[in-house]
Amino acid sequence: MPGRTLGACLMVCVAITATIAAHHGTSINYDQSKRWTAKVIVTEFRYVNPHAQLFFDRRKDDGTLEHFSGELLPNPAMLTRNGWTRKRTAEAMQPGTVVTVTVAPARAGGDTVLVLRIENDKGEELLGAAPL
Repeated sequence: MPGRTLGACLMVCVAITATIAAHHGTSINYDQSKRWTAKVIVTEFRYVNPHAQLFFDRRKDDGTLEHFSGELLPNPAMLTRNGWTRKRTAEAMQPGTVVTVTVAPARAGGDTVLVLRIENDKGEELLGAAPL
């Protein structure tokens, strides 16, 4: 019987560790040494777990649009504690809103980024998700 209990405990510990490790790899997936800042057009903001998501377009020099999806480090509970509520999101991040973002691109490339900072058109910080 003690062997079964120990085995069950080990299986639970492995499952929990795997789940935590799988989720908390956010920062390692992005290259913060290649940050960029640009004015962008919000297309959507999702206030979801485990991390809020910002979708936006960046206009290239030739006039074409690049589409990006961004992950924010703070989870919704952290955002709420810091005053970034669903209502505030709906007001400040409506589709078509122009904001300035600082992001770190994904190490794997593509159109996924980690959103580090969001400023409105007046230069006021809306969200500082990570130290710059």
